[in-house]
Amino acid sequence: MTEVLDPTKLLFDLHRGTEIAETFSGCLDPEAIAHRVTDGIVERFDCAFARVWLLEPDRTYLKLVASSGMYTRIDGRFARVPMGAYKVGKIAQNRVSFLSNHLADEPWVGDRNWAINNNIHGFAGYPLEIKGRVVGVLAAFSHQEMPPEFLEFLRMLCTIAAITIDSAFKHQQEKLAWQSLTQNPALTQGSLSDRLAHILNFNRLTLVGTEKVLTMTIDYVFLRAAEILNQIGGAYCRLIYSDSSISLEAIIAKTSVRIADPQNWLRSLFGELFLIVSSLSGEINIHATELQIAIAIPFIKDAMPLSERELEMMQLLTQGLRDRDIAQQLVISESTVKFHINNILAKLRARTRFQALHIAMVNGWIF
Repeated sequence: MTEVLDPTKLLFDLHRGTEIAETFSGCLDPEAIAHRVTDGIVERFDCAFARVWLLEPDRTYLKLVASSGMYTRIDGRFARVPMGAYKVGKIAQNRVSFLSNHLADEPWVGDRNWAINNNIHGFAGYPLEIKGRVVGVLAAFSHQEMPPEFLEFLRMLCTIAAITIDSAFKHQQEKLAWQSLTQNPALTQGSLSDRLAHILNFNRLTLVGTEKVLTMTIDYVFLRAAEILNQIGGAYCRLIYSDSSISLEAIIAKTSVRIADPQNWLRSLFGELFLIVSSLSGEINIHATELQIAIAIPFIKDAMPLSERELEMMQLLTQGLRDRDIAQQLVISESTVKFHINNILAKLRARTRFQALHIAMVNGWIF
């Protein structure tokens, strides 16, 4: 029989969850966000300990990045968990939350005596998920039984945490892209096809379609892919522009060493790009048996979608002003500033302010 939720307790738990969310609001470090989540759960909900695993770029392992309470070390037996392994890996793979108040009796528990000796009764696990894409898993352990309201609270907290962590990852990727491009002037000048040809040296590159202005992050993906291809030693590449997307297709020339599993070999080489491409709504396809790879990323429409007030807001952001400073200059409330910026991010399909500014600049909407 399904337990009926206590609306008063649920409201109280959600309020405490909001307090936890406020501690990591605006944070741009994924692991710091994870630590604030686990600290908050232990402090506000009297849990024995709480942990967060984040999915590694190749999306095959979860890495333990935060642990609060009884256990604070993150280098133990469960420091890296394969997708689908143990309860944590299954939660990530199946995207299904789980709550048990009889942990020692669960068949999947590896050490029943550990749970009994440490008086651990409750366990709750929840995927950190955004738009069907898992970025990690949160798990909490308790000496007391966990009420069903706690799982509802976790759902809310994990949704907020997943969005914040995902945005932090995007910020790091954009920062990396900016640093990589600015450190090599040759990679910031000319069209993308010219820069790819510069990297690929004598390898063949065919351009199909008319080139367009791209965001810095998309530039970085294809330039980094070209660097990897060049390191392999040889590839025949096609850079393809269509009305809706840009793609790079590559057939790798035969290597001096026989590759037993081409798909896994290429996946390991290009692993760092999977998360970035996925965040851009793109995909990387690797042939199951041949040394072939294709990276495709959809375009962001370049029609000017911003209002005059939003453009004014963007111009002030380029000056490095904070929300408070912008509010004072425009004689509006700080909440109104945040409202406009959220609208800007939604219109430009940008994850961060940095990305929104870059999109606006490369399209000539702000200077």
